[in-house]
Amino acid sequence: MSDTESPATVDWDALTEHAREAMRHAYAPYSDFPVGVAGLVDDGRVVVGCNVENASYGVGLCAECGLVSQLHASGGGRLTHFVCVNRDAAVIMPCGRCRQLLFEAGGPTLQVLTVSGLRTMAEVLPDAFGPESLDALDVP
Repeated sequence: MSDTESPATVDWDALTEHAREAMRHAYAPYSDFPVGVAGLVDDGRVVVGCNVENASYGVGLCAECGLVSQLHASGGGRLTHFVCVNRDAAVIMPCGRCRQLLFEAGGPTLQVLTVSGLRTMAEVLPDAFGPESLDALDVP
């Protein structure tokens, strides 16, 4: 599946169901806010993640962290489509840190199902900082 494929041809219901299933495995005893995510990779794979909390609140992992880790551990590639859900299976927005992770893993054309409908990552995170930004800094 390529990032130029029409969003209408993506089975968003199936992708959302993958996110719901991942959410059921979340470890969220402190916030009681389980989150699941799912993404399509440019080679057709589906990768998922769930949030994993820790008694030291600041070191908990967002669901998107697990998804990006699974992306790289299972062969890499680029995310083309993404969805994030809460315990009620309602679509929710990734936090700012996770938007940066998703931008790095999918780029500005990544299709994201949001609370406002389908958006590109460029719309979700305008003026994003990415690898090309480092090139512009001329850092050795």
